[in-house]
Amino acid sequence: MVKQLRDKTGAGMMDCKEALTASDGDFNKAIDYLRKKGMAAATKRSSKAAKEGTIASYIHMGGKIGVMVELNCETDFVAKNDEFKALAYDIAMQVAATSPEFNRKENIPEESIRAVREMLLKDVADLNKDEAMKEKILDGKVDAYFKDKILLEQPFIKDETLTVKSLIEKSVQKFGERIEVARFSRFSVAGK
Repeated sequence: MVKQLRDKTGAGMMDCKEALTASDGDFNKAIDYLRKKGMAAATKRSSKAAKEGTIASYIHMGGKIGVMVELNCETDFVAKNDEFKALAYDIAMQVAATSPEFNRKENIPEESIRAVREMLLKDVADLNKDEAMKEKILDGKVDAYFKDKILLEQPFIKDETLTVKSLIEKSVQKFGERIEVARFSRFSVAGK
């Protein structure tokens, strides 16, 4: 069972043994135990700098679209891992397919948010609601406007039940260290 759990989760041998012991041999509970342990370890390490990583590229449509993504982690060991490199490649493919403008919500310039709020203000101005409710509705509309433009909030193209952020969080749980998309660039010929 230890080998099966290790194959399924990628966790270390001793961690798998500990998880199975803690869950009285229940395979699914052991997987949950490892996930929680991985998130706890990653949370503890969140103050550590993600100074290692890899750059992945993806070329699509016979050279009409190209993407480069810098995916960072804490250790060289994880940066050289094939699954980490595959994650970086998948994120590059995501950028090629969806053309996001921002990495995360915090990267949206304040003036862009202000401009979108002003544009959408007309939609809520005539509603028969109090001002606090109108403000909440406006906030929701602004979030919806930017959702497809933020890489981490987009549905993952290979599994739309996941967002890019949750895909990265699964890897954080697996590797037990901080992982983040540092930056990306998308190039296209003739506006593709």
